[in-house]
Amino acid sequence: MKSFYLSFMQYFLKLWHGKYKLPFRILFGVILLGLIVRSVPYLIPIRAQDIAQTDGAITFEDRHGVPLGTLLTRDQDHTMVVSLDDISPYFIQAIIAAEDKRYYEHGSVDFIAVSRAILEAFQAREIVSGASTITMQLARMLYPTHRTLPNKVGEIWTSWRLSAGMDKDTVLAAYINRLPMGSNLYGVEAAARTYFGLPAADLNLAQATLLASLPNDPIDLDPYHHWQALKIRQRYVLDRMVADKMVTAMEAERAYSEQVYLRSRQQGILAAPHFLFWVAQQLPTPDGGTIRTTLDSSLQQFVATQVQQVVDALAPQQVHHAAALVIDNHTGEVLAYVGSPNYFNDSQQGQNDGVQALRQPGSTLKPFLYQLALEQQVIRPQTILADVPTTYAIPGAKLYKPVDYSETFLGPVRVRLALANSLNVPAVRVLEEVGVPVFLNHLRELGFTHLSHEPEYYGLGLTLGSGEVSLWELGRAYLRLAHDGKPVPLVTYFGEETEAAETPTETTSWELIRDMLGDRHARATSFGVDSVLNLPFPAAVKTGTSSDYRDTWTVGFSADYTVATWVGNFDGTAMQQVSGVMGAAPLWHRIMQQLHETREPADFAPPSGLVQHPICAVTGQILGDQSQFESGVGAGFKPAPTCPSAIVLEYLYPQDIQQSNTQNQPLELPPEYNEWLSQQPENQWQGEPRIVFPENDDYFLLSPQAEQENRLEFKLAGKIEDPLEWWLNGEKIATTQSNSLFWNMKLGSWELEVKTAGGEPKSQIIFQVQEAPQKRTRRGFSIAD
Repeated sequence: MKSFYLSFMQYFLKLWHGKYKLPFRILFGVILLGLIVRSVPYLIPIRAQDIAQTDGAITFEDRHGVPLGTLLTRDQDHTMVVSLDDISPYFIQAIIAAEDKRYYEHGSVDFIAVSRAILEAFQAREIVSGASTITMQLARMLYPTHRTLPNKVGEIWTSWRLSAGMDKDTVLAAYINRLPMGSNLYGVEAAARTYFGLPAADLNLAQATLLASLPNDPIDLDPYHHWQALKIRQRYVLDRMVADKMVTAMEAERAYSEQVYLRSRQQGILAAPHFLFWVAQQLPTPDGGTIRTTLDSSLQQFVATQVQQVVDALAPQQVHHAAALVIDNHTGEVLAYVGSPNYFNDSQQGQNDGVQALRQPGSTLKPFLYQLALEQQVIRPQTILADVPTTYAIPGAKLYKPVDYSETFLGPVRVRLALANSLNVPAVRVLEEVGVPVFLNHLRELGFTHLSHEPEYYGLGLTLGSGEVSLWELGRAYLRLAHDGKPVPLVTYFGEETEAAETPTETTSWELIRDMLGDRHARATSFGVDSVLNLPFPAAVKTGTSSDYRDTWTVGFSADYTVATWVGNFDGTAMQQVSGVMGAAPLWHRIMQQLHETREPADFAPPSGLVQHPICAVTGQILGDQSQFESGVGAGFKPAPTCPSAIVLEYLYPQDIQQSNTQNQPLELPPEYNEWLSQQPENQWQGEPRIVFPENDDYFLLSPQAEQENRLEFKLAGKIEDPLEWWLNGEKIATTQSNSLFWNMKLGSWELEVKTAGGEPKSQIIFQVQEAPQKRTRRGFSIAD
């Protein structure tokens, strides 16, 4: 042995220093490098525990112990881990025959297959067959990458590490448990239970070969949609098994001809699939077991049916999706959770979860703005808000002009009416006073965590739904509103750990908002007294519609339950003129009726610390003793001298009543109402006469080329009992008792004044008439023969 070693070293040194020393040294370096590289994986092996699939199957029950289904994993990619001993030998043979027939004969890389693939590709000038072994395929499953040459090298490296840390059976088991089997299924056990309703150990030859065919192309071989294509692949797998003498030709033919029955696509889920996946993702540990949820399966079925019926009814208006959430107010437990009309309808994006999806909420955030404004005393219950045409200059953007879907304005409105009728301009005005950053922080405190951008991103449109929230977040926030501001965590399964809720320092503003949302008469202007929002028992409710009718929402509550509904399209396609009261409200109404079918909820308590007191509906003036207004018969109060329009009852703070000045306050509106007043019918406004058009400092353009006279209409608003004189630049031009006067425009600066016949000034404004700039006309020419 010693002599052999000496002889070898002498021969090696001769080559090392000989004539061909350079090629020899290069060859030696390459071999040495290859040995080193091939040895390194044994220093950093991948062992079975490093890639262990720890998720266990989870069985769900409703609150009464009724089965809801079993999830093989906590996400929508179903899998279930089993050992090789729990897999049918037919499947093991089939998958080896189809994917890597020499699996137990080669290492992690099959160099014979690689050589054959290179030769075939060279001859055909395209890739004809792959050379990936089962170990290499497992490497790609663990670390998915695009199929490039550098990535293929990385795949080989990973396969070496796998072989260094595991034996053949362990690698094969890890591979089989990760095989893509179509319909979001992974692994033979999940596929066997889903498609055939039996464990992988019980697969016969026909079933095993069908499943072994799927990994080749899980989408185009889907057994529910491409059965014939799958049968062709099954024939290929059976032929490979016959060629490898795993089965006889007769057994293969019998398996191919066998009638195989597929289960429905429920995948072990009996009800509430969106809810089950949501709960599974919230579980703190990956261990399997049985989870008793808070869901009520009978209510869940009812809500799911209503969701489908509402979508079917609105289908002609391009409505395809809806979602609903039902919460027990007393416990915060989720009783029903429907994420889409049909989870298993892939063509309609059924797996999308409308409860968790982020969408623009329309007007559903307005109650929280008014609550904050009341809490911070930016507004009071008797505050009058201007619902008039308003324009905001947004830096770097077009002028912002908020408007309602009705494109009308109501003029002076109380806070109660502004919220109940979901008026946009008053809400934007309140937000301008509160401040976008302050309101945004308030919403985040309420649990709207997805409103993560800077205040400038949302702007004044935040109160109209310029951000994105989920139905889950809305339901939770309205549950807090039902609890007078106390945060109540949502509970989805018994034993769920929740954080202790903090008691709010101020509840009156929350109680007042609840009262406003439950006032059917307050919302009658926009929705009518007998709308779908009204129920035969006390309930507070708010609707919302996002821009271009893309989303409709209705969220509301009784003393016992909170219900949140959404109707729209997952892809953001606009519906055809479907608003919140047409889309989501009927669904909300049906669910609320069902919840209270056998027991009517308790009345809401009146806002604590407030006193119901008469105020002027138009000015907000707090009226004092009975001498200042006249009692009506049956319903409220008749107009009185101090408030000739209307008197209503409102919940007020006692200190506001004590501080109010009730001594014949003038019935006047600020100049911001002028444009609105100019568009109203005569004698609608009963205040002092004043010029509402033109407005002060207006200017008009007059074209000198005008073929006819340009007339300007002067308009008055207010109660006119005696003739009034119209004066222009100190010259009386007319005496009338009407609300308007036409004047032929002339260039110049003009002072318009209205006086009584006795010379008492009533109103005065200044305006200008300027010459319109002349447009340059392009002179043409013609060419004559």
